[in-house]
Amino acid sequence: MTPTAPALEFSTTLTSNPVAPERRSEILANPGFGTNFTDHMVTATWTPDGWHDAGLRPYAPLALDPATAVFHYAQAIFEGLKAYRHADGSVWTFRPSANAERMARSAHRMALPQLPAGSFVQAVDLLVSADADWVPSGGETSLYLRPFMFASEAFLGVRPAKQVTFCVIASPAGAYFASGVKPVDIWLSSEYTRAAPGGTGAAKCAGNYAASLIAQQEALEHGCSQVCFLDAVESKWVEELGGMNLYFVHADGSIVTPELTGTILEGITRDSIIALAADRGYKVDERRISIDDWRDGVASGDITEVFACGTAAAITPLGRLAWEGGELSHGTEPGPVTTEIRSALLDVQYGRADDPHGWMHRVV
Repeated sequence: MTPTAPALEFSTTLTSNPVAPERRSEILANPGFGTNFTDHMVTATWTPDGWHDAGLRPYAPLALDPATAVFHYAQAIFEGLKAYRHADGSVWTFRPSANAERMARSAHRMALPQLPAGSFVQAVDLLVSADADWVPSGGETSLYLRPFMFASEAFLGVRPAKQVTFCVIASPAGAYFASGVKPVDIWLSSEYTRAAPGGTGAAKCAGNYAASLIAQQEALEHGCSQVCFLDAVESKWVEELGGMNLYFVHADGSIVTPELTGTILEGITRDSIIALAADRGYKVDERRISIDDWRDGVASGDITEVFACGTAAAITPLGRLAWEGGELSHGTEPGPVTTEIRSALLDVQYGRADDPHGWMHRVV
């Protein structure tokens, strides 16, 4: 049940029916996001006596009993990271150990077994190596990797599951913004909150995302593509978007991001930006910022740029914040600080710049 448990031993069973090279080329030419999947997956099963049956196998549906615990009690967590093809053809992942450590923290919060960090990285490496031909090249394309864990025991009692399945699947991903990086519009949720103190806000669990969907739907109805949540206690403090952390750039060159309070996901891109910004001489503060600070800061010119960050889109500039009865604008083009830090992040991920922090992990 602990990250220090013995590492898993993975078997390998390759598919006898891979996607035809011609069809794979068609997919990689226009991969989209999360709609096509590679030839293999990695799975492992946990029971109270440890991990079993770990291995690479052909991608296939999972056979689950109707009483499988995850359907009834939502004991499920996941991660998201990417593999990048560099100009020399090599393939690298970005900070996979950080994803492994976060998954262990999420597992602890959700009463799930903690996969050893080395086994997490090994599972990802195994899948990327087997399906290396699925890693696209050119532009901002990548192979999106989705490790996840869920309660797979068939039972209807309210307790932690005694059988758990870990799985890694992969999907080629195109550039998040097909027409370039454009500021997105954000809806401020006044009725719904994402997480409360003592809850699961810092865990990357499925239920957090399910709870955000009605607010996301409300955002779409108001012409916005993302939703921003305030804290659950005072409805005052800015927390995060439905799946991304936030950053505020000030006129004096300082950058502020909401501090981690246990209700905000500890984003790996968020943490990377703090380091990249400091490398470039920016002062980064992690502190609470209220919605009034945001509104007043834009009105006075003190806040000059706002951007969001996450694995899928890297760094996304915000263009407009809307709420019942009002809105404010951040402009129609990405700001210079947003652009600089976004380029710095992508240059490391795609091998166009040095990697002084040792974030990149070579797989192929």
